[in-house]
Amino acid sequence: MTAQTHNRAVDTLARMLEKHTGQLLTEARRWRVETSLRPLLRDHGLRSLDDLVAVLGRAPSGALFDQTIDLMLNHESSFFRDLAVFQAIERTILPKLREQASDKRLRIWCAGCSTGKEAYSIAMALKHMGDIWDGWRISILGTDVSPIAIAEARRGRYTQMEMQRGLAINDLLRWFSPVDDNWQISDEIRNMVSFQTDNLLQPRAVSGEFDLILCRNVLFYFQDEMRKTAFSQLVRHSHRGSFLILGAGETLVGHETCFTPCPSIGCVYKCHSVEQCTPACKASHSR
Repeated sequence: MTAQTHNRAVDTLARMLEKHTGQLLTEARRWRVETSLRPLLRDHGLRSLDDLVAVLGRAPSGALFDQTIDLMLNHESSFFRDLAVFQAIERTILPKLREQASDKRLRIWCAGCSTGKEAYSIAMALKHMGDIWDGWRISILGTDVSPIAIAEARRGRYTQMEMQRGLAINDLLRWFSPVDDNWQISDEIRNMVSFQTDNLLQPRAVSGEFDLILCRNVLFYFQDEMRKTAFSQLVRHSHRGSFLILGAGETLVGHETCFTPCPSIGCVYKCHSVEQCTPACKASHSR
């Protein structure tokens, strides 16, 4: 396959990715496309990316399409990723939400949850806090555009290498059991979380308002218009007092939302009164 044909195939795959997920295939990720998809090509007896594009053109849905999109997504994740953020969640945000709640109900949404480590980390953080949540109705929802990632999240089984990144030995011993060469998360933690395949730009599995929303290292890959759409969905599913946590390289600067930065906690924002929202933000809440 010539360089021109190869580049044309990558361009087509990039358009598929953006149309389906809203994510841009950045230049830094374009060069890794063939490497990422090579096992898929081999498994399906395809010689090149051009052959893959041709097959997807004839069948633009199904298992092959899902596998292709999944392999082009960035699933970088780990338990308690960015420890300072989780310390803030456990020591500051969750106690504040408990204090301001009037009905002993806590709803948490992990948008772009990948293979579930973030959502399970939230569940473990709640367990770290002891019995103060007894009698509460707690729901943790993890959503991701990749059905393959969601299937892995629901399974809750991780490799030894995944366990060594960010997970404290006490959590490993308490909440996981060895299965062959992998580790299975306990039912006690797994039952605290539900997972759904969903698109942040047009969420269908998400309903109501959440007290805490984590959307970390997802919006970074969106174009401005897509990012605005995603922010409007985050606003729509928040209420006065909700907390929003973004990735370290993401910001709300330039976006009209009801969220304002928490000065003492980086990457964390809090929703102020809807009455103080800009017109655009009010529209998001009212939909």
